[in-house]
Amino acid sequence: MPTTHLLYLHGFRSSPRSTKALLVQERVAQQHPGVTLWCPQLPPSPREAMDMVMRGIAGWPRERMAVIGSSLGGFYASCVAELTGCRAAVLNPAVFPARDLAQYIGEHASWHDPQEKFHFRAEYVDELRALGQAAISRPERYYALIAKGDEVLDWREMSAHYPGAHGRLLEGSDHAISEFAAYLDEVLAFLDLGA
Repeated sequence: MPTTHLLYLHGFRSSPRSTKALLVQERVAQQHPGVTLWCPQLPPSPREAMDMVMRGIAGWPRERMAVIGSSLGGFYASCVAELTGCRAAVLNPAVFPARDLAQYIGEHASWHDPQEKFHFRAEYVDELRALGQAAISRPERYYALIAKGDEVLDWREMSAHYPGAHGRLLEGSDHAISEFAAYLDEVLAFLDLGA
């Protein structure tokens, strides 16, 4: 069954105004106008972020929904996919965010609006730990786009967390996957978006 509902989850310090999020929004509007797309601004608390997402998709048809997530959003997307059974595309996904973000406790500015500040609290690390998935089930439901040139996350850890998943391992590139536009059609084709 084609996907009629698509969720996009941004990464740490990011927003629905990220380059990748905007590319997805633009392509869906142009080529898949019948698809419901939701790209929420996620709160800094992982527990609140997942609660908000699960409430927001509560009425969505599980067999016709899919999720895309980038970086920390890739971690959340995997949580959503495991809870709902939907397809997921993860873009340089965080696989050990509790470990990696423990060093970022404190105040931060949003990438897309430096005036916008938020506080990443110590308890958020525990919330990430509580959400953590030991392994993905049914790797055939996953598409992982992973860059060896990621300057933030280790591509080996990402690849090891998605064994048997569809996708691509890019030579070079970067954490933002600057050439994401070149792979967007492939991502959306895997997610089987309807018209």
